[in-house]
Amino acid sequence: MEFGIFLNGYIPGPAAHDPASEHTALMREAQYAIHADKFNWKYAWFGEHHALAEYSHMSAPEVVMGYVAAQTSRIHLSTGITSLPTVKEHPVRIAERAAMLDHICEGRFEFGTGRGAGSHEVASFNGLTTGETKSMWSEVIRQIPRMWEQKDYTFEGEHFSVPTPHNILPKPYMAGHPPIWVACGNPATFGEAGSLGIGAIAFNFEPIHGLKGRIEAYKEAAEHPTEIIGQYQNNNVMMTNAVICLEDRERARDIAKSAGRGYLYSMVCLYHDTMPHREGTPRWPEPPISVTDDATLDWLIEAGYLLCGTPEEVNEQIARYQDVGCDQLVFGLPNEGFEHEEIIECIELFGNKVIPEYDTDPVHSTTHFRDTARRKYPDFEFPLPEDLIRVEVIPGSALLPL
Repeated sequence: MEFGIFLNGYIPGPAAHDPASEHTALMREAQYAIHADKFNWKYAWFGEHHALAEYSHMSAPEVVMGYVAAQTSRIHLSTGITSLPTVKEHPVRIAERAAMLDHICEGRFEFGTGRGAGSHEVASFNGLTTGETKSMWSEVIRQIPRMWEQKDYTFEGEHFSVPTPHNILPKPYMAGHPPIWVACGNPATFGEAGSLGIGAIAFNFEPIHGLKGRIEAYKEAAEHPTEIIGQYQNNNVMMTNAVICLEDRERARDIAKSAGRGYLYSMVCLYHDTMPHREGTPRWPEPPISVTDDATLDWLIEAGYLLCGTPEEVNEQIARYQDVGCDQLVFGLPNEGFEHEEIIECIELFGNKVIPEYDTDPVHSTTHFRDTARRKYPDFEFPLPEDLIRVEVIPGSALLPL
């Protein structure tokens, strides 16, 4: 099992409306990814959301990823997710940006995709509704790999078009293309992701055993995929969760029981109206349900709502995630109740004392998958004209001669 962190521009309370505090929070999140690179973490996921105050101010993750890429060497940088509605952005721009990130990250970029968080977010783009986003995603996700390969790409679809041949540039870095993922909220999406040969991003807001059936549906479909979207199969389930890992056990448990825990999930219930939620869960601005006693906290840990304690305790708690078939476990940061310095400590402790117990392969699983890439399309879809343009002189400084 591999591990990562999830950064979403989460800025609860009045700080979300104070530019100086907003800046501090965003720069700290970038620093968490840079720091994680030094402590065995393999992935840093960056959310993309629009107009979701407090919950996520990470509207342009590619900017942050470029900043982080320049200061890291091993950690993979992943979009969690790039939303694909065509009224928000033409798919050519998405393909271009993903390929450029692949270059800037030198093969460390991962392309997580999805429909968008919910009705409020997608409505910020020309009044789009969530009912329209599924077919948009389905159309776009099949076309981007074509854009990455062909030099005379054209398309006429239901939601977008490229009516005349164009070479979409740049092409991805070296062989293959970035690993493709999709956010899975509803159970049917897990099976669809497996059948399409792309990774599943699972957001865990329920007991761990509640996801077992969905992961099994993914793995069963992945055994016999019906349509590999890209050049290779990314057979991977990534699951998000929360972790509080500190040397001081009592401090870790106090954080889990602190006032305001669950505030983030109340925002999820507000904004993510396309995902199933637990009945009776408070929705912002209702106050979150507080955990005030050790027995309740122990039950939450046992059920898999969070990992909490010393590195030794967290090591034992992780086993159940392997049991349900999770391939990658990712933790949202910042975590409620944590001070900034404690988050740094958690990144270091978990990276040094927990990750090596579960992840013994120095190579990312997605790198192994990418190494199997095979082209699906020819360079040119249409016959080349007989009267090709012949260039006789190029600059002597060109990287390759004629």
